[in-house]
Amino acid sequence: MQPLRSKAVEQKTLSSPLRMAIRRVSGLFARRWRGSGASDACGSRRLEQTLQPILLILLSALYVSPAQAEIVVTDASGSRIALAAPAKRIISLAPHITELVFAAGAGDKLVGNVEFGNYPPAARSVKHVGGYSLFDLESIVALKPDLVLGWESGNPPTLISRLRSMGLTVHLSQTHRIEEIAGELERIGILAGTETVATAAATAFRQRHARLAGQFSQRPSIDVFYQIWKQPLMTVSSKQIISDAIRLCGGRNVFAKLPTLAATVTVEAVIETNPEVIVASGMDEARPEWLDDWKRWSGLAAVRANNLYFVPPDLIQRHTPRILEGAAMLCEHLETARRKRGASGSATGREDRRQ
Repeated sequence: MQPLRSKAVEQKTLSSPLRMAIRRVSGLFARRWRGSGASDACGSRRLEQTLQPILLILLSALYVSPAQAEIVVTDASGSRIALAAPAKRIISLAPHITELVFAAGAGDKLVGNVEFGNYPPAARSVKHVGGYSLFDLESIVALKPDLVLGWESGNPPTLISRLRSMGLTVHLSQTHRIEEIAGELERIGILAGTETVATAAATAFRQRHARLAGQFSQRPSIDVFYQIWKQPLMTVSSKQIISDAIRLCGGRNVFAKLPTLAATVTVEAVIETNPEVIVASGMDEARPEWLDDWKRWSGLAAVRANNLYFVPPDLIQRHTPRILEGAAMLCEHLETARRKRGASGSATGREDRRQ
């Protein structure tokens, strides 16, 4: 058992309020002792000296300043994430998480980034530790992170398990609906000690989301096919956040019932659903040339009305505050398609969709 520290050391390390509390309580006990006639003044002083170390232990357990309090959040996997103090060295394992860290006011704490973690521009100078499913574990450990931020559906489970087995604290993020992004901002702010910035960003996000919902979510429904890529031909289900953006704009995802977040489909399946709008994103800021390949099927409602639209992938596929910029673009595209309905009298029918 370790000996109790001397009074001199105790007074140097304890805060003034705590020292005063100990003295007052031990003095009160000593006076009560003297008042009982059970001891002389010398004995009461010895009692006071004996009580002070004991009270030190008891009161120190009760006297915890906010800076010493444990930080606890629950991540997307349901795991309890606990930090003794706000994170000072953070590693991001996904591009959108990098963006969330900066949006939450913790960009200066980011020491590890991933390939394509390019926004904001300041993120480009942060050391890369890998990308997609390939990560450099030695580089991650060498950076000595006190917090690793991972993506539940995007990072391999084996990677997360390995990092945790190495003693690293890993928080997993996952958002299926747009409004959940605000909560991610707040959790990162709590873990990084940047609650003020993160809370303000989350509030602004919720307000803008509410404005878009009020403007577009109750507009006449319109069938939408969202195309992630051409080969293989891929789309999203209702569980994916892009589908939530379609709902926000008053649209209906024609492949909402797919069992997985994203899946391959056939051209024939798209033709069968006969979407009134086709939206694609591709890989960069340029409209993909393959979006016009749909013009080969002139009977498609989207082709007949020339409703082939593009939204930059970083603005619609990343789970960050910028998704509202992409959603606003998508909503305007659907409004354009609705106006064409009025000009033509009605939505294009299905009877000649295979022409």
